[in-house]
Amino acid sequence: MRNLFHALLIILVCGGATSLSAQQDAMFTKYMFNSLVFNPGYAGSNEHMAIAALYRNQWVSVPGAPETQTITAHTPLKNKRVGVGFSLVNDVIGPTRTTGVNLVYAYRIPLGGNKKLAVGLQGGVENYVADWTKLTVQSPDIVFQTNVNRFLPNFGAGIYFSTPKFYAGFASPHLIEYDLRDNITTNIYARQARHYFFSIGGAIPLKGDALVFKPSALIKNVGLFAAAAKQQQFQNIGAPTEFDIDLSLLFQQTFWLGASFRSAIEGFGSEPTSSFDSADIWVSWFLNNGMRIGAAYDYPLTELNTVTQGSFEVMLGYEFNYRTKKIVTPRYF
Repeated sequence: MRNLFHALLIILVCGGATSLSAQQDAMFTKYMFNSLVFNPGYAGSNEHMAIAALYRNQWVSVPGAPETQTITAHTPLKNKRVGVGFSLVNDVIGPTRTTGVNLVYAYRIPLGGNKKLAVGLQGGVENYVADWTKLTVQSPDIVFQTNVNRFLPNFGAGIYFSTPKFYAGFASPHLIEYDLRDNITTNIYARQARHYFFSIGGAIPLKGDALVFKPSALIKNVGLFAAAAKQQQFQNIGAPTEFDIDLSLLFQQTFWLGASFRSAIEGFGSEPTSSFDSADIWVSWFLNNGMRIGAAYDYPLTELNTVTQGSFEVMLGYEFNYRTKKIVTPRYF
């Protein structure tokens, strides 16, 4: 069962015979506290330095299921027009591991009335490793005969519009698409596909700063511009468009409680199909010393709930004011 599941995960990640069939970039329930991973335009948006670390264990107790760790740090520079930062993502799925490091730059344009539009760029490198010796293959297969260890330079771009109580962003963190295997002689492709992220959210005070309602959404897409691909076999991307809808309440600028729903839509014709993925709950606690801790739990709404107790995340962050060195009240985004 373990080896079979590993193989299935590899197929989902690498793609089918003529099209990709799954999203490859890691998913997060607490994406609103991890935005730098998928949008470089977010750098410096907190108006002070912020660092965060997040760990996600997906599908607990399922052998070979994804595990992801991220570390991010970003800050505005003294002129406030420029934000800089870095992100590190380590994503393990069965016998494969992808580790990426990016340096981030964002130019922030003030639009008046506390509105800002940031244009962000990032550049870095990913190390993709596939150790097929961890699998027991029932019959010889050329796909699993050679281990893979590749370094893949890449860059990404994004825009991020924000006010004190609203934000919207669009980004693609990895613009270069790579074949993950050399000397391909079969019609099965292992390819790193370009992903697109659209985020939007707001903060609505219900009782001033004592109680704030914060709705948000994140939409993830793989095949947005696939039809323009030069190679015909990559013009039909089979991955559905995934979306997360989140509703949360912030109490006394200290305790944050949220619930979210994750699903996907495949096809936007006359009869699109959808699939429910998970229902999630999360909490965050802002301490007086600037520390932030949080946790999230996902309950699967698919047949996976018969083999796993769900997924969970834990998060640790720290925020401080770059100019005065004093801890400040956390921003909503």
